[in-house]
Amino acid sequence: MLADVLPALRCPHCAGEFELSGRTLGCAAGHRFDLARQGYVNLVVGRAATGDSTGMVAARDAFLGAGHYAPVAAALADRAVPGLVVDVGGGTGYYLAAVVEAVGGPGVVVEPSTAALRRAARAHPRVAAVGADVWRGLPFATGSVDLVTTVFAPRGVAEVARVLRPGGRWTVVTPLADHLEQVREPLGMVGVEERKAERLHADLTDGDAFEVVAEDELRFTRTLDRESLRALVLMGPSAHHVDPAALDARLDAVLAGRSGGVDVTVGVRLTVAALDNDPPPRRPGGRQARGPRR
Repeated sequence: MLADVLPALRCPHCAGEFELSGRTLGCAAGHRFDLARQGYVNLVVGRAATGDSTGMVAARDAFLGAGHYAPVAAALADRAVPGLVVDVGGGTGYYLAAVVEAVGGPGVVVEPSTAALRRAARAHPRVAAVGADVWRGLPFATGSVDLVTTVFAPRGVAEVARVLRPGGRWTVVTPLADHLEQVREPLGMVGVEERKAERLHADLTDGDAFEVVAEDELRFTRTLDRESLRALVLMGPSAHHVDPAALDARLDAVLAGRSGGVDVTVGVRLTVAALDNDPPPRRPGGRQARGPRR
């Protein structure tokens, strides 16, 4: 898939156009990036966020692969527009696969975690996987992307505004206050930040780059067994805060007397924003001010 998205990709060092020769991406300035055996290319320059660990990625792959968040993927696909789709912080490529299947692709997962990139590279025949950190710049030409998606992932408003074409769309998925409310506290999971919707709107409208054109709430219930609950905890930021032995004890308590599992609410907000202005070009790879990450 890299060949299909090559016209939009840019060198993170010099913003030059790429050519693909064999299994190497190269620009006219002589910067070279080899494709990994698994099919992704890592364009991270310097120190960047390491992203999710191998264990976190495996847990996410198992949880999402079981279809627990399938309605979220379907909702993203319903709101998608045709053209080049970039999923920022796209992890294993689960959500992007649903989007490109709906609109015909192509798509690119942008993700700093090499463990996630290995899986994203095989998520869908029309999905490419590129290593990059949104806080250090997205390796795409200005105005080259039609749709950006961000699902429970960091938002880099300035860079998304730069790479989107005028009128392009950005769909952001964030948790509602009642998301996973039955198990969040009992399992020691990270909570949902208060006033999350207000902060998202403030991020998007800062500088008048974006206009929110649609917003919907999606709620549904999933019955999760022990292994699914374990994967739910270990696939996200809660994995950094939960001791494995303590997690087993918490799971015992939550599932006591519930042989079939526990009913859990999934509640998310889908915010669709349109690029309102044509932002000035910005060189990929430059550091931008860090804003809210989720």
